[in-house]
Amino acid sequence: MKEIVVISGKGGTGKTSITASLAYLGGKDLVLADCDVDAADMHLLMQPEKIKSEDFYSGLLAKIDPELCTNCGICANVCRFNAIPVINNQHIIKPLDCEGCGYCEKVCPEKAIIMEEQNVGFWQISNTRINNKLVHARLGIGAENSGKLVAKVKNEAKQLAKTDNKKYVLIDGSPGVGCSVVSSLSGANYVLLVTEPTVSGIHDLRRVYTLVKKFSIKAGCIINKYDLNYAKTQEIIDYLQEENIEHIASLPYDEIFIKAIHSGKTIVEYDKEYFYEKLKECWNRILELIEN
Repeated sequence: MKEIVVISGKGGTGKTSITASLAYLGGKDLVLADCDVDAADMHLLMQPEKIKSEDFYSGLLAKIDPELCTNCGICANVCRFNAIPVINNQHIIKPLDCEGCGYCEKVCPEKAIIMEEQNVGFWQISNTRINNKLVHARLGIGAENSGKLVAKVKNEAKQLAKTDNKKYVLIDGSPGVGCSVVSSLSGANYVLLVTEPTVSGIHDLRRVYTLVKKFSIKAGCIINKYDLNYAKTQEIIDYLQEENIEHIASLPYDEIFIKAIHSGKTIVEYDKEYFYEKLKECWNRILELIEN
């Protein structure tokens, strides 16, 4: 079983649209995982039917028992995050300011503070309309530990692939270079970079590939909307050659992508000619590179 991770240095490059198309082409051979837990949207194209769902608990939050608290103020004095104000003559915890370090619990002489594990979101397994399974999740508003939730999604997808004897786990990673991207890359066999010929696109491509290199993972790249700026496209191609990154394909800008999304379809379903053939070539090339 091989892991393929699709990432981009920035949002808006077409990463999820391309990942969904590859999932369609891979069909029953793969398990799909949406690891963009902060802004999951793969379900919009996959129209999943839930099989299993569980809450996800991670991180700690302090809680003061007012019956035991004597308002000595020791906890407030040691809190570096100013998360313990006095309201109505009672010390309380401000949830959005508490970092869960547990220092207040250690110093409380009355043992009036406990650290509670937090429900920060959920994850689930679903059947998709294209006859494969999707593991996806959503992080709660303002919640932390996206990296841990991504790890949970990945582990469940891998276990599902092993149980169902699937060849591949296809992962839609989040944009950027944060904890969730690091978690997505861990253990991957191949990384597909999706970029665009803009100043920010090139900048973030360089940034995210610097991260990929630290994992020593083989990588390829699709340049989406290449015809918007030929000079920037050539700059990307030169960078790919310099870094020995496989140039998988260059895809033109086409409003058919938008029409496909509005109809709830992947681009390879909506356009059975050019984009189907082009992305089929991409998928076959990726599999060839992985197997070799």
